Amino acid sequence: MKKLALAAVLAGAASTAFAGGKDEVIIEAPVIVEEAVEQASSSGGIIVPLVLFLLVAAAVAN
Repeated sequence: MKKLALAAVLAGAASTAFAGGKDEVIIEAPVIVEEAVEQASSSGGIIVPLVLFLLVAAAVAN
């Protein structure tokens, strides 16, 4: 009788583990990391503020 009860408990536990069914496989897209390439432009550097300073200094000098 104990073996029958143990078998029933194990069967019940095993059936609840598979109760949800099989899920579909989800394939995720690979992550692509793109490094930023610095461009040789003067907009982000010190050249633009320096040119503006020289223009203001030239305007004040005249």
